[in-house]
Amino acid sequence: MTNNTDNEMLTLNLSRVIQAPIEKVFNAWLNPQMLAKFMIPAAGMSSPIVSLDAQQGGEFNILMQVGDQQLPHGGKYLLIEPVSRIVFTWESGHSIDGSQVTLDFTQKGEATLVELTQVKFYDEEARSAHQGGWGSILEHLQQVLSTVPSH
Repeated sequence: MTNNTDNEMLTLNLSRVIQAPIEKVFNAWLNPQMLAKFMIPAAGMSSPIVSLDAQQGGEFNILMQVGDQQLPHGGKYLLIEPVSRIVFTWESGHSIDGSQVTLDFTQKGEATLVELTQVKFYDEEARSAHQGGWGSILEHLQQVLSTVPSH
C-alpha cells in the first residue's frame, strides 16, 4: 500500500543552461507560438496546440499529440516575476492534484540557467516519466532558441 503523503512529497529538480539571453528564455515560456515549438516531451510527438493567458491567475492549455492519442495538459499561472520566476499548476492525466511547477531563471554570462522544480507525483515512476519529459522539453527549448535570431 502506498502512502499518499509520501507521494505528495516527491519532488523533481532539473537544471539546464540555455545558450540564449534571459529575456528570450523567460519570454519563450509565455509565448504560445514559442511554447508550441519546444513543449515536446517525447520523441515522435508533433508540436502541441497551445493557448495561454500569460498573466498571474491566467490559464494555459496544451494539447499534446502522440499518434492518434491526444494528451491535454493545463494549469494556472500562480506567479510571474519578469525574467526571474514563473510558477504554475500542472494538470494532466498523469499528474496528481496540486502538482506545481516552478521555473527559476538566472543570467549566466550570455546564457541562462533554467531551474525547474515540480512537486507532487502519484509515485516514483510518474516522477521519473516527468523528469524525462521535462528534460526533453528543455533540450527542445535550447534547439529552438539557438535558431531564433535575436531582436
